[in-house]
Amino acid sequence: MKVLIVGIDRPGQIGSYFASAAAKRGLSFTILDSSESEARSRVARSLYWRLAGKRPARLREFGTSVVNACSELRPDLVLTTGRAPLERPQIEKLQCNGAIVVNYSTDDPWNPMLLAPWFLSVIPAYDAIFTPRRANLEDFRRFGAQCVHYIPFGYDPDVHLPWPNTLPAGKQSDVLFVGGCDADRLPLISALIHAGLTVALYGGYWGRHGKTRPFWRGLAEQDVIRSASASALISLCLVRRANRDGNVMRSYEAAAIGGCILAEDTSDHRELFGDAARFFTTEKELVDEAQRLVCESSLRDHLRLKLKERISHSCHTYADRLASMIHIMQSKAGRLTS
Repeated sequence: MKVLIVGIDRPGQIGSYFASAAAKRGLSFTILDSSESEARSRVARSLYWRLAGKRPARLREFGTSVVNACSELRPDLVLTTGRAPLERPQIEKLQCNGAIVVNYSTDDPWNPMLLAPWFLSVIPAYDAIFTPRRANLEDFRRFGAQCVHYIPFGYDPDVHLPWPNTLPAGKQSDVLFVGGCDADRLPLISALIHAGLTVALYGGYWGRHGKTRPFWRGLAEQDVIRSASASALISLCLVRRANRDGNVMRSYEAAAIGGCILAEDTSDHRELFGDAARFFTTEKELVDEAQRLVCESSLRDHLRLKLKERISHSCHTYADRLASMIHIMQSKAGRLTS
């Protein structure tokens, strides 16, 4: 079976994780880096984002290169990720060449900050849409998706794994959070800081706010994140509410790396963590749970062991997710072979 992956081919990106998953399953695969669809300069990218309906500057050019690659490679399955830079005529050409074309929708296309009319118009062309959020299943159907399935995020066992604490003294924390500074996250993190907890923040935009700037440690490679996870007393899992998330990539990554998880209370998080984590809904619950976990090392150790056992018996890797997508399309199309 031949698979063509269209996604960002960089560490930490979903495209690279699916490429690794294809390799683990012994599939013949090629990945085309979708970042090539963007303008070369940051100024041009910003202009297209603001003035062209978030349409990539080199959308048509990149899509043509995907069609040309498919004519040569003849893949059975084309897996695009995120707001994949393909237009409807290009998807239809891929299908005419015998490929099944599916999309794994990483962000909610109806998030007001990400809404791109050009992408919404393409939804009906895909053979299937896979989404990690239940909240937009009906939206995809309403916009003409032929086939929609819930497939949550996952983790790569070669990347997200337990790690020794190699952080220097003074860099360890009570609470670790990895993710961007969304407007709804800022009050939660601020509440932890106000309560006197030591917080470590990795991700974009935390440096813009006086309250969080002293705790911001920038963007980091996986080794740093793994080491920070090992050193932190608590790993905090927050969803992106503008995305209508029930889970995020970090939910599965943090679980696989290990540690004591304090998670925003969603049905997806409950399903993933079970009794191996603590949950919160309000700011007060967040602070109360965090303070309790910081004080009770025996409870943290208990949760760590429960989580390790739970993840070791789970099927949450990206190889599992890819297998699920292939199985669904085999059942639907009857012509994919693994």
